Amino acid sequence: MIARAEDEHFANLRNAQLFGGGVPSPFDCWLVMRSLPTLPVRMRAHCDNAMRVATFLRSHPKVSVVHYPGLTDSPYHALAARRMSDFGGMLSFEVKGGKDAAMKVTAKVEIYTRATSLGGVERLIEHRASAEGPQSTTPQGLLRVSVGLEHADALIDDLGSALARVE
Repeated sequence: MIARAEDEHFANLRNAQLFGGGVPSPFDCWLVMRSLPTLPVRMRAHCDNAMRVATFLRSHPKVSVVHYPGLTDSPYHALAARRMSDFGGMLSFEVKGGKDAAMKVTAKVEIYTRATSLGGVERLIEHRASAEGPQSTTPQGLLRVSVGLEHADALIDDLGSALARVE
């Protein structure tokens, strides 16, 4: 931020920037304005896909647990249902066999991208313990997923195929 003097107005702007985040460029603002009209439709698809993927994973023999508040057997389902209009497009699941099995899944998926920045419309997968390093207390078999907007059958088929190729 550039100003002629570090006066009270400057301090207020700096405080707004500190608590509100960085100042976006005009192009970034235009992109946000352009995408806002389709946000509800994209979020609905994201949530619907996540529910279908979570339901599939819950019944898969190589998955020990699925963490998704939209599943009625989730310990957080009642709380999430009270506080949220839907359950989001992110979930995590634990692969039986620990780190080696989880890493094989991330290597075998074809349409998911390995990434640590989750929550966009892209289909992303992350082995959280690897991102956290050797001191991580995250279960070694845990994979986090941002489900994505593609057709749910393609997302499920990709995860199912990757899980099937893990010994």
